[in-house]
Amino acid sequence: MRFIHESPEWPQLVWRSEDLLGLLAGVRHRQGLLLGRMQSLGFDLGQEATLVMLTSEVVTSSAIEGEMLDAAEVRSSLAGRLGLDVAGLPRPSREVEGVVEMMLDATQNVGSDLTAERLFAWHSGLFPNGRSGMSHIAVGEWRPPEAGPMQVVSGPIGRERVHFIAPAADRLPGEMQRFLAWFNGAAEGASEGAAEIDPVLKAGVAHFWFVTIHPFEDGNGRIARAIADAALARADGVSHRCYSMSAQIEAERKAYYRELERAQRGGLDITGWLTWFLGCLDRAVASSGETLSTVLHKAELWRRLGPMGVNDRQRRVINRMFDRFKGVLTTSQYAKLAKCSQDTALRDVRDLVKAGVLVQNPGGGRSTSYRLVGPAELAEAE
Repeated sequence: MRFIHESPEWPQLVWRSEDLLGLLAGVRHRQGLLLGRMQSLGFDLGQEATLVMLTSEVVTSSAIEGEMLDAAEVRSSLAGRLGLDVAGLPRPSREVEGVVEMMLDATQNVGSDLTAERLFAWHSGLFPNGRSGMSHIAVGEWRPPEAGPMQVVSGPIGRERVHFIAPAADRLPGEMQRFLAWFNGAAEGASEGAAEIDPVLKAGVAHFWFVTIHPFEDGNGRIARAIADAALARADGVSHRCYSMSAQIEAERKAYYRELERAQRGGLDITGWLTWFLGCLDRAVASSGETLSTVLHKAELWRRLGPMGVNDRQRRVINRMFDRFKGVLTTSQYAKLAKCSQDTALRDVRDLVKAGVLVQNPGGGRSTSYRLVGPAELAEAE
């Protein structure tokens, strides 16, 4: 046997529960604390936190597969679908809309069964033009036999690393029927039925199981993470997102592929994979505290701007400075981001400095630059 799916007992996956109980309890505890903190934010800030987390989830899940999405387009698509302000945000592309639709369906419609038709819709959304790069692929259907053996790889073109080879195409209908029945709690397919397994563990098992089957020609990793997100959303019991698992996986990408490969080449015991998955989830929950602090910081800045109001240019630049802005802000950069003249940029910047939202950095002349006022400085000003 070379790979786990070649075992006669596949997919009767097993794990040592006693080795996972401590990790699972720790993750559950931190999830509970985070949910409590999210609920204390109130509706508006909770929605903003959800928007930030979902944006990170969509962008980083695609980045793991080498697909670089524009974060502003992703935020725009999510905000529009969640009924939030989209002022100053760009119009999203069809590709971005498809990924966002998949992620929202996975995390918001947690009461719906996972079906082949639903997965086909997700896949069609990921590839609206029927292409993966320059190649035509079968969209909205399982990969066909003529596509050849499906190798799961990572790394740049020409230096790919093959982690494992997925089951042959003629096995896919039966494999997926068994997986979906287990995920929906209608049948047993691992050492525990999906109805009995803890939802957090279920997310890790489902992720691994789906990646092993690899039923599509492309997009399997993103769909596997969406399936895990659906299970985690059920575990949280709320519709808003508190953390981004994909952001943490992207930060630990090498370990992610290493653990997947190691589990593929072992027996049916996936304790090692689940240990890593729970640890990664724990680190994702822990890192979300920084994101929530950013949301609170942003909310306080908007509160401070309330009396003076802001124009669309200022709103666009401030949001950009919160969202993946690198370096410091100059009037030239402001003019470029806001698509305005240098004189208009200077007036806007001076108004924001006067309002206590921007702070001038040391230096002057042509090197004059600005940054957002920090949380500690806001607290001192009160």
